[in-house]
Amino acid sequence: MRIKYFAFVVLLVGSLVGCHRNAAAPEAESYEYTDDYGCTVSVPTHPQRIVSLSPAVTEIVFALGADSLLVGRTEFCAYPPEAAAIENIGGISNLNVEKVLSRNPDLIISGSMVPQKVVRQFEEMGVPMVCVIEKPHFDELFANIGKIGGLVGFGRQADSLNAVLKRQMDALDLNRDGADGPSCYYVVGFGSGGNFTAGGNTFINDIITMAGGRNIAADSEGWTFSVEALMDADPDFILIRAEDSARFCQTAPYSRLSAVRQGRLVALEDGILDLQVPRNIEVLRRLQRLFASK
Repeated sequence: MRIKYFAFVVLLVGSLVGCHRNAAAPEAESYEYTDDYGCTVSVPTHPQRIVSLSPAVTEIVFALGADSLLVGRTEFCAYPPEAAAIENIGGISNLNVEKVLSRNPDLIISGSMVPQKVVRQFEEMGVPMVCVIEKPHFDELFANIGKIGGLVGFGRQADSLNAVLKRQMDALDLNRDGADGPSCYYVVGFGSGGNFTAGGNTFINDIITMAGGRNIAADSEGWTFSVEALMDADPDFILIRAEDSARFCQTAPYSRLSAVRQGRLVALEDGILDLQVPRNIEVLRRLQRLFASK
């Protein structure tokens, strides 16, 4: 873990200002935390009522064993299945502020989808809200786990979880260079609304590459990708969320892709690849076996 976000009160003994820490000094009730958007917030040292506004945050909180602290989550926080028992406060972009406040949170943790005007609303109401956003590189998953662990008071558990995940990665003996691997395309969106995928500056691209695949959109820095470029590349594998797979296969011109016709369309459960979460290790393992079979 790169950075631990903890703060402790330093008590001064006599006239020895700043020289000694009183061993019996009580822990501070709150500390100043600067989140991923550069906002400095006073957050409780040991929060007891947390609302998560991010599926990734919710999943990590459960992985840390801190789920008993959750009193609210969004309708998109569907993993693990046990998250369904947490009070549903609704959507993210259309966040119901009153519903969130009704949970009496002492800390709100969000991702990148919450509008800044909502962040300001909670700030004006004196409810601490911090943003932990998904990062462009896979290895930053460990930093996010560390940040969330520190925020919820489970720093040691975050260290342990990161150690386990890193051991699992070491056991995979990852290539980390998919230059000679099978070509691959990840479907974020398709059809009349536009074609979207994960470009080279995303942790999803890192996962594909580490598993031994070659992302045909690696040279793209945004999320848009033309259907013409997709059809020309005709990748060996198509990765897509399971709920979108049937419609993709039945929609022209995608139905003409070799991966569709030859059964190399890989339907993935929601969140395993499109969220930056511990389950990324599982999808790494699956994709590594899949790409090696080509």
